[in-house]
Amino acid sequence: MTPRAALALVNRHGIVFESAHGAVPTFSDAVAGERIRGAWWGHRAGHMIFAATRSVRAHPDVLVCRVADGKVTYVHKRLWPALVRLASAFPRDRLAAIKEVHTPGGAHRVDLTPFPQWVPAAVRAAATEMSVEDAERALAPIVAKRRPHK
Repeated sequence: MTPRAALALVNRHGIVFESAHGAVPTFSDAVAGERIRGAWWGHRAGHMIFAATRSVRAHPDVLVCRVADGKVTYVHKRLWPALVRLASAFPRDRLAAIKEVHTPGGAHRVDLTPFPQWVPAAVRAAATEMSVEDAERALAPIVAKRRPHK
C-alpha cells in the first residue's frame, strides 16, 4: 500500500483503529486485505503494514491518539473540529496526540502532546461553529458509548 493510499483509507473512514477491532475499521486489516488474528507484525504483510502505519502516523492530516476505546486510533483532520466540539465526552488523556520517537540509541519513546495543545486555531474556531448534533453525527462510531468526562 502506498503512503497516498494509506492516507486515503484514513480520509475515507475518518476514524480508524491502527490494529484493534471494534466500532471503526482496522487499518492493519485493510492493508493486509484480511482480518488479522493476533499481532500484525507476525503476519506475512507485516512489513507492508509497518511502512503504512508509519506513513500515516507521520502525516500532518492525521491525529494519532487513543480516543476510541483507549486503542491507537487515527483521526483524519476533517473530523478534528467534531472531536474538539465533543472533547468533554472523552477522558482528556485519550485526546492527547501520540508521537513515536526513535532515539539515537535505537529505542522507541512515545511522546504525548496534551489536548488541547495540539489543536490548531482554525480547528478550534471551526469547532465553536459546529453544533453538538453535527459533531455527534461525524463521530457516530465512537460517541455511541460516550459518557461525559470533566
